[in-house]
Amino acid sequence: MNFSSLVQSVHQAHTVLQQQVNKAINQGLTTRNWLIGFYIAEFEQKGEDRAKYGDRLVQKLADALNQPSLSFTNLKLSRQFYFTYPQIGQSVIAQLRSNFQFNPGDFKPIENQLLEIGQSATGQLANQLMVPPEKLISKLSYTHLVLLLPITDPLKRVFYEIECIKGCWSVAELKRQINSLYFERSGLSKTPEKLSAIIKEKAEPLQPSDIIKSLYTFEFLGLHAKDVVEENDLETALLDHLQDFLLELGHGFCLEARQKRVLIDNEYFFVDLVFYHRILKCHVLIDLKIEEFTHANAGQLNMYLNYYKAEVQKNDDNHPVGILLVTNKSKTRVEYATAGMDNKLFVSKYLVQLPSKEQLQQFVQKELKQL
Repeated sequence: MNFSSLVQSVHQAHTVLQQQVNKAINQGLTTRNWLIGFYIAEFEQKGEDRAKYGDRLVQKLADALNQPSLSFTNLKLSRQFYFTYPQIGQSVIAQLRSNFQFNPGDFKPIENQLLEIGQSATGQLANQLMVPPEKLISKLSYTHLVLLLPITDPLKRVFYEIECIKGCWSVAELKRQINSLYFERSGLSKTPEKLSAIIKEKAEPLQPSDIIKSLYTFEFLGLHAKDVVEENDLETALLDHLQDFLLELGHGFCLEARQKRVLIDNEYFFVDLVFYHRILKCHVLIDLKIEEFTHANAGQLNMYLNYYKAEVQKNDDNHPVGILLVTNKSKTRVEYATAGMDNKLFVSKYLVQLPSKEQLQQFVQKELKQL
């Protein structure tokens, strides 16, 4: 064996086994979430004390489980996943038997029920175009499927399932095609085959590592969500130092979260740093972008501010304040998003308590030189 053969052999072993591990993790996550949705639905229909919990069932369940991967949001998605894809039932037991070690007695009481649900759903969908359940589990990650849940038109959803499987799309590519109205454009196109060929040529393919980087996978494996986000060494170092810089100012900054996750329309976003300012009595949201300023950056931060106003802000809090740091290696810009700050007294107080644009600009420039 020469060195070239050694490289090829090691690469092949790594690639094949990495794909198998990723596939097993993904199928385990998908199967688990479908089963959770099934259990919740069964309790809602047949639970002895279901009336006691009512609409609060999922929240009560999340509180009792007390696990990040079994949060209220994730349990709610599992329930929606079960109702959207009942046909998967006939494949769940097969997946458990073939891919995972488990005591057959653990699922024996519901085995026939799962098969019956799957067969019934398949029968009801017999006259509709449908991707085989085993293909859904083996070819699409749970993150792909979550993106498809809001699509209420069965034909449209199946269209994206098929195109995603055929094109081996990444999650980002699937999201891009949904947002670009690929389904609608295909229907309007005189030659949809040509449009499909163009899409296939430009599409971003799925990589094995994409599954591991999924937020749902990280939660499933008990890893920290921030590890999904903080991949840029420069960004991570800047955030580390910025966090210390603001705390050292001593103007009332209390660190509340790093890479704070917020859910908007079934999609997770991350706010780089969240402080609560005890003097101003408001949240201070900081977003860092290693790039030039764009209106999209400001729009995203403004979305975070509106989310905090609607979902987090207490009655005696002032509106949240946003600081956007936008930089590349040759230029630094600092933008404040102060929408809603129409109280002059508060604004003047805010100008004293928060670091100035000049201070922040000097900090970033200094850090960039050192890094």
